[in-house]
Amino acid sequence: MIYLLRHGEAERRDGTGDDAERRLTVEGERQSEVAGRALAALAAKVDACLTSPKARATDTARLACGALGIEPEIAAELGEGAFDSIGLSAGRGETMLVGHEPDFSDEIARLTGAKAKLRKGGLAIIDGNTLVALLRPDELTAIAGSESQRDRP
Repeated sequence: MIYLLRHGEAERRDGTGDDAERRLTVEGERQSEVAGRALAALAAKVDACLTSPKARATDTARLACGALGIEPEIAAELGEGAFDSIGLSAGRGETMLVGHEPDFSDEIARLTGAKAKLRKGGLAIIDGNTLVALLRPDELTAIAGSESQRDRP
């Protein structure tokens, strides 16, 4: 399985500064943590996480990986433009990639033929050439929340 997690909501571009340094908003941090908790609730066995070097993606990866017990690694290939998710994940087991649009939608289409657009904080799950799930942030929140409800007495 390959998990494609789009970075959470980030600061707006203000025309100054480096786009790569834009950080997550408070909402983006919440989305990132929820994505990790939702994957844990789904019992996803994520063996590795590769992330774009851009700050908003590395922050997303770090926060999501907290619930998964893994450390993210930087992959320059995820920074911008086309990439090969199968090549990147080779030999790593089930892999989560954290990055950007429209790159992720293009990769979903390349692998599965599906036309999909990931929302900020959204997750796509791909098995071979099949798009298993395309989850919006609110759906991830529901999954993560349902796990929290089961843990309560």
